[in-house]
Amino acid sequence: MIMAPHPIIQAIIDFSAGAMGGTACVLSGQPFDTAKVKMQTFPTLYRGFIHCFTSTFRQVGLRGLYKGTSPALIANISENAVLFLSYGLCQDVIRFVSSMEKGAHLSDIQKACAGSLASIFSSMALCPSELVKCRMQAMHEMEASGKIAIGQKSTVWTVVKTVLKTDGPLGFYQGLTSTLVREIPGYFFFFGAYELCRTKFAQYKGTDKDSIGILPLMFSGGFGGACLWLTVYPIDCVKSRIQVYSLAGRQEGFMKTFMGVIRTESFTALYSGLTPTMIRTFPANGALFLAYELSRKFMMDTAGY
Repeated sequence: MIMAPHPIIQAIIDFSAGAMGGTACVLSGQPFDTAKVKMQTFPTLYRGFIHCFTSTFRQVGLRGLYKGTSPALIANISENAVLFLSYGLCQDVIRFVSSMEKGAHLSDIQKACAGSLASIFSSMALCPSELVKCRMQAMHEMEASGKIAIGQKSTVWTVVKTVLKTDGPLGFYQGLTSTLVREIPGYFFFFGAYELCRTKFAQYKGTDKDSIGILPLMFSGGFGGACLWLTVYPIDCVKSRIQVYSLAGRQEGFMKTFMGVIRTESFTALYSGLTPTMIRTFPANGALFLAYELSRKFMMDTAGY
């Protein structure tokens, strides 16, 4: 019988595997994420995804599409490390609430609830670094639209200094409400769809969920990501606007920003940038879960569990 790992060892493994997954996610999808943020915050500037992509490439080159990669790496590594660490711990909470034995097998719905609960903790780690990332990605458009003075340097450090100087440490949590409103339902669908998809592949192949192979695993991750974005995309759009527009002064809260977009630009503006997001979700989330599952299995095997 294989012994269960010590809770601290398990937590370290989940945290490290989540960090590996976050790194893979950013490196495989950053240009699409940049296009998403630009289109969310300035929907009238671009006719569509291709126009946004080519305009950015023409104006600022390839590095323009990788703008915000450093904070994106920090954001994704911290978010996914905390997310998967919390995911393991929240599964124990679900077992406790459901009066199940420790280590008992959870259903796909129960795992979705654990993922939703875990996202509360990951939001706290994600919000500050995502604010810096979004501001760096949309700096060119903020200058071009006259919302801020032209010629501002957009490095991680200058953006951090600006936030600290104008809003103090709590300024990094502008957009926290919309981050939580996005993450809690979003990760229910993310983990639920991922686990359900893996279950279906395992039934089809007549094997267990851990042995379905690389492509089905990556597809399951991509499918989970697609379900997340389709359900919470308008909320993410509001979050991006709050975080980017607050650079030009105090920004309204979640509900006022949400209603303002609908009133002045129509509901479809909240879906601006969905195309690059959906294109990105399969390679990025596929890479996320592939890196997470393989590195976790490697560390568990190495530790002798």
